[in-house]
Amino acid sequence: MKGTIPTVLLALLSGSSPSSAGPVQRRQETVTQTVTASGAPSTPTQWTWNAGGSQAWPIHESCNATERALLKKGLEDAAALAAHARDHVLRFGNGSAMYQKYFGAAASAEVVGWYDKIANGDRSRFKIRCDDVDGNCALPGWGGHWRGENATDETVICPLSYTTRKPLEGLCGYGYTVARSPLSFYFGADLVHRLLHMPSVGEGAAEHFADSYAECLELARAAPAEAVRNSHSLQYFALDVYAFDVAVPGEGCTGKAGKGEEEGKKEDGHGGHPAPTATTSGAPSTTSSAAAECHTHADGEVHCA
Repeated sequence: MKGTIPTVLLALLSGSSPSSAGPVQRRQETVTQTVTASGAPSTPTQWTWNAGGSQAWPIHESCNATERALLKKGLEDAAALAAHARDHVLRFGNGSAMYQKYFGAAASAEVVGWYDKIANGDRSRFKIRCDDVDGNCALPGWGGHWRGENATDETVICPLSYTTRKPLEGLCGYGYTVARSPLSFYFGADLVHRLLHMPSVGEGAAEHFADSYAECLELARAAPAEAVRNSHSLQYFALDVYAFDVAVPGEGCTGKAGKGEEEGKKEDGHGGHPAPTATTSGAPSTTSSAAAECHTHADGEVHCA
C-alpha cells in the first residue's frame, strides 16, 4: 500500500494515468477536405484602349541613314514648333496679339487641337518615305509631295528638302524673316504643312484658304473661322510665336512684307499652278488631283502638297 503512493504521484506529475490516458489526452483532429474545382478561373481580358497606336515617327524603310537622321530632326522640329504654338495659345487664349494677328477673334480650341495633333497625335497611320516612287522628285524644284490617290497616307520627301531646309536652331538666322522668307525655309515648318495634308492629321479640314503672309493676315480679319483651318496661317503663327518667345525672346524676326516682294510666291505660297502631267510612260507620274497641287516660288522652287 505504501509503495503505491509515489507511483500515483509520479503518474499525476507526468500527466498520465491509466484512467485519464484515453479521453483526457485525446485531441480533436482537424479534418481537411480537398475540393477540386471543375475548371481554373479564366483571366479577365485586358482592355487596352490605345492598342496599335504609336508615337514613333513612321519613317519608311526607303530612307537611308542620312535621310532618316535629317528627317527625324525635321519632324522633331515640327513637333517643337507645334508644341510651343499650342502652349502659347493655352497660356493666352485668343487674347494674344500674336494669335489675333493670324486667327482674329476665332475661338482658340481648334487651333490648340491642330498643333496638339502634330505634337502628340497618333503617328501609326501614315508613312513618310524617301524614294521617288511616283517619279515626281525628278521634276525641277520638287521638295516633296503627298501621294494622294496613289497612297493617301504617304508623303514623299525629295532630296531637295535634305539639302536646302534649315534646322529650327537657326530660326531668325540666315537673313530669315517670317514675313518675307519661304515657309519651307526651315524643315520643321515645311513638315508642319506636309503633316496637315495627311488625312489622319488634317482630316481634310486643314486646307488652303490663303497663301502669302499678307493674305493670311487679311484672312484673319475677314474670315477667322477659315483662318484657324488655313495650313499656312498655322505655319506662320507657329514660326512667328516661336521666334518671339524662344529664338529671340521679346524681339523675334517678323519683318515686314515690303513693296515689290512677291509674297504669295516667295513665301511658299500656293499660287495654284498645276503639277506637270505625265505624257509618256517614262515621264514622272502625277499623284492625283489633290496631290497635284504644286506652286512655284519666286526663287524657282516648287512646293507640292
